[in-house]
Amino acid sequence: MGSEPKNRISERALKVWRISGAFISTIFLLLAGGVIGLTIFFDWPIWISAIAIILFLLSVYFFIMLFPSLRWRRWRYEVREQEIELQHGLFVIKRTLVPMVRVQHVDTVQGPILRKYHLASVTVSTAATVHEIPALELSEAEEMRISISRLARVADEDV
Repeated sequence: MGSEPKNRISERALKVWRISGAFISTIFLLLAGGVIGLTIFFDWPIWISAIAIILFLLSVYFFIMLFPSLRWRRWRYEVREQEIELQHGLFVIKRTLVPMVRVQHVDTVQGPILRKYHLASVTVSTAATVHEIPALELSEAEEMRISISRLARVADEDV
């Protein structure tokens, strides 16, 4: 395989993904609380509550600490004149080349958590799929949206 794309997404993506992980871990906390409540109510063995607590703590570690840092380390992108190259994945690394001639439109997306950290995602739509570059600095995302749009128009005119 060739060299990997050179650009990384914003390091503040870690905070955003950790906040999202905290929401997921809250679900595990509620489930663990329910299991503990049922254990007390039905007089089940204490090891059932212990397993629920361990699963909650594992979810905190995986979704708040491990997965966001692995995800950030793996996410790379590069916008070239003829294509956009994306690389991402936690355990399976996926590399995608999106030819500029296939790009139909480019959007920036910004939810409430991304907005708080002045980040935005860029989505690139082709006829078949939508590709996303997550958590870029807001100014960089806007520049990239305009640049890809311009490059896609030029590539379309060359065909």
